[in-house]
Amino acid sequence: MASQDILINWSPQETRVAVVENGAVQELHIERTLERGLVGNVYLGKVARVLPGMQSAFVDIGLERAAFLHVADLLPGGPARADAPPVPIERQVFEGQTLTVQVIKDAIGTKGARLSTQVSIAGRMLVFLPHDQHVGVSQKIGSAELREQLRARVQALAALPGGENPGGFILRTNAEEASDAELAEDIAYLRKTWAAIRERSLQSPPGTLLHQDLGLAERVLRDLAHEGTQSIRIDSRMQHEQLRAFGEAYMPRAAARLEHYKGERPIFDLFGIEEEIARALARRVDLKSGGYLIIDQTEALTTIDVNTGGFVGARNFDDTIFKTNLEAAGAIARQLRLRNLGGIIIADFIDMTREEHRQSVLAELRKQLARDRTRTTVSGFTQLGLVEMTRKRTRESLAHMLCQPCPTCEGRGQVKTPRTVCYDILREILREARQFSPKEFRIVASAAVVETLLDEESVHLAGLSEFIGKPISLSAEPGMSPEQYDIVLM
Repeated sequence: MASQDILINWSPQETRVAVVENGAVQELHIERTLERGLVGNVYLGKVARVLPGMQSAFVDIGLERAAFLHVADLLPGGPARADAPPVPIERQVFEGQTLTVQVIKDAIGTKGARLSTQVSIAGRMLVFLPHDQHVGVSQKIGSAELREQLRARVQALAALPGGENPGGFILRTNAEEASDAELAEDIAYLRKTWAAIRERSLQSPPGTLLHQDLGLAERVLRDLAHEGTQSIRIDSRMQHEQLRAFGEAYMPRAAARLEHYKGERPIFDLFGIEEEIARALARRVDLKSGGYLIIDQTEALTTIDVNTGGFVGARNFDDTIFKTNLEAAGAIARQLRLRNLGGIIIADFIDMTREEHRQSVLAELRKQLARDRTRTTVSGFTQLGLVEMTRKRTRESLAHMLCQPCPTCEGRGQVKTPRTVCYDILREILREARQFSPKEFRIVASAAVVETLLDEESVHLAGLSEFIGKPISLSAEPGMSPEQYDIVLM
């Protein structure tokens, strides 16, 4: 397990976390007080509409947009035969029904949050499944023999008298070396939390938040810290004290690595994290060899293009391509984590003629992706030489969280040239002249457009003025974007 340092920059409006391995930032997590993610939150919802055609329902949980519940995320109504057809959603829920639901995916773009009635509550070493009965074990835990031993221990510790359903549990990787006392404490904490949720659901109106997942700083101790974590530094004294108290109660081993950073320079400036965030928002990513990646994020998928750039270090062209692709495989895996890119991802590596090179690049990509906490699936090379992969998306990407579409180009990434805008203006004046008869037409546009009309397009402007028989004046407006203009009838 790689050694790492975790840096926490806290302010009342925002918490930022950077995971650093061998001097390089591997993960960035940002949580804003006013935009805190909803994944893990439990609500008392009210079914607003059932859509049999989509086998889903819209549920009001008190947010601006109704949340989305698919039939696959509904709790099974009871034991069913394996060969029995699935029960349609219209026979399981109805409009006006109240349901205890959990957010499993934040609202992204125009889509509302996705819900499940199969509630799960995460603890330090266990995940509690109150509606289930089985005990599962993380596949990242050692051998099959160890997993069976852990499963048997939890089943014994979780058993309730009288044959009452004890609920289901999933053992996290943190439970690998846990004692029976630690496991029993986690079981008791999770059951107490679930009891409080049930009690609130009986006393609250629909749309009520019944349980909120831990904040980002607490999740650092629960989810990000591991045996390889050397230090967890936080730059807020107040939050350090609160985090230490929380950690000592639930995660003492992680809390022991907690440090209060007292330096005068901001913690992210000291370790170069601000520059790393700026690079993570850029379209181009330079590789050490001289090659580079071009990353484009769209609504449907993310594309990553690999280029050799100025890299000519290998003995022949095939080796140059292979070495660039090999370095790019590691960089791609890191950028996916850093930018929190999810959904469908297409990587266009430089074409390789040798099959062993292709397989080596694919193996390196899978090796680097294995370090990712988020589930990623690689399909291999397609007939066109592209690598298709998917990465589970639960929260907005870094770019979507920190940025918005450019108000000038509206997200297109390009604007019309001044000459194109000039021709748009000339056509618009011709249309206006056929409908109205003012004394004069005045063009109000950006300085670049006005300059083009006075210089390169002056002949066409004069010709149009003569053709319509009206004078045309110009006015430069500094506040206008390159594509904006106005035609005033004087």
